[in-house]
Amino acid sequence: MNRRRPKQILLVTGMSGAGKSTVLRTLEDLGWETADNLPLLLLHRLLDTPQGEGADGDDDRPLALGIGSQTRGFDAESVVQRVKKLSAQEGYQLGTLFLECDGAELERRYSETRRRHPLAQDRPARDGIARERELLMPLRRWSNRLIDTTTLSTNELQQQIRHTFAGDGLGKTVLTIASFGFARGLPRDADLVFDMRFLRNPHWVQGLRPGTGQDADVSAYIADDPAYAQAMAQIEALLLLLLPRYQAEGKAYVTAAFGCTGGRHRSVHVAERMARRLREEGFSPTVTHRDLQTAPQDSLEGAPVTISGGGV
Repeated sequence: MNRRRPKQILLVTGMSGAGKSTVLRTLEDLGWETADNLPLLLLHRLLDTPQGEGADGDDDRPLALGIGSQTRGFDAESVVQRVKKLSAQEGYQLGTLFLECDGAELERRYSETRRRHPLAQDRPARDGIARERELLMPLRRWSNRLIDTTTLSTNELQQQIRHTFAGDGLGKTVLTIASFGFARGLPRDADLVFDMRFLRNPHWVQGLRPGTGQDADVSAYIADDPAYAQAMAQIEALLLLLLPRYQAEGKAYVTAAFGCTGGRHRSVHVAERMARRLREEGFSPTVTHRDLQTAPQDSLEGAPVTISGGGV
């Protein structure tokens, strides 16, 4: 039986309405395991629970536990003592994140959502806020991280959590570079689509037609197009600009799709080239070629086009 040994445990606590649920959802999106309102008395049972069938025995994903005044048996002093014990006696790397928020802003949030404060079911929200602040004071003093969400939007809080806790490969955007043929339709999951049909088409070269964009002679023919070098440089620059921004925004999946008419030559070559270039920049794209195995058909490719001077 594989005992769970998370490399990091984070207690997420603080004022009700300050953003605990947002923090836990964001951590889960980053790859953390999360549990909300789990009594710390049950933490050892959770850590001793065998992993599910097929789980990696070395799974050491960090664990985030949401605790607060609504947690059964909550007592801030007891929580602090249990945290000290787990750190000192059992060697866990255990931190505490406290979410603070101004009382007036909390009152506004409760009024806006028409929810009742958990400690003031039959009284004004400010009474519950004051009582909760008193109950949580030992945890606030003990916490090694504090975020004041008074002026933060939900998106700003998510960004701050991603920036702080997306370490060791967690939360990286899953990047796919795909090729496809326009003759068989656009890929439904594409976020970015680039049309490679402006490049000269190897399909109309008798010796190249049976090949694909993965073959050296086909690639050389495509790369010899006068527009090729400039177009590739500009597409590469655009991807290198956009991909880090997608990741910063917390986008879990990004697919950049390159299309040509049949999906066997130009799009395949460009997708392979772009994937290599992105790997050089530290990305880890998966490459897929949707229409690579389809048979070449003149009826799909249309008539060959000769570009000369004059209009389009």
